[in-house]
Amino acid sequence: MDIVVERPWQDQVYDLLKASGITQFAYVPDAGHKGLINRALEDKDVHAVSLTTEEEGIGLLAGADLGGTRGVLLIQSSGVGNCTNLLSLITLGKFPFLTIVSMRGDFGEGNPWQYPAGRAVEPVLHAMGVKTIRVDREDEVVPIVEAAIAQAFKGGCPTAVLLTQRLLGAKAF
Repeated sequence: MDIVVERPWQDQVYDLLKASGITQFAYVPDAGHKGLINRALEDKDVHAVSLTTEEEGIGLLAGADLGGTRGVLLIQSSGVGNCTNLLSLITLGKFPFLTIVSMRGDFGEGNPWQYPAGRAVEPVLHAMGVKTIRVDREDEVVPIVEAAIAQAFKGGCPTAVLLTQRLLGAKAF
């Protein structure tokens, strides 16, 4: 009897992103994205770009599109507010946009400072024309990211995948 060992969802998502043609991984260091970031840093076929601030990633993704490549922005929910102004570039320039957001101020959060930004993520993204899809369970991650890739790159719908604390777990505070 063969034992099938399921690969961690982070590896499955990385492979899915890469198979969809994503070669630019813009990120602000974050524990919630550690698996994706480490895979991108180890992969000589992609460019992993550490950002000083989240909004730099929007310009990087627009530039990737102009150069004929695809990218993804990996950020924490508290960084969404930093992106608000530059999200108009995505909307007005009609650039494809995919971001994966690790949520804070969510289920089980013990740090009161995370709640205001966590509550603002979806209203801010919606106001800027970005569709959001929440992920609560491991079995949802891959199909939701697959759908988000299709929406962003085929459907022209800026999309944010929100990895909730039900999925990632709450950080101790």
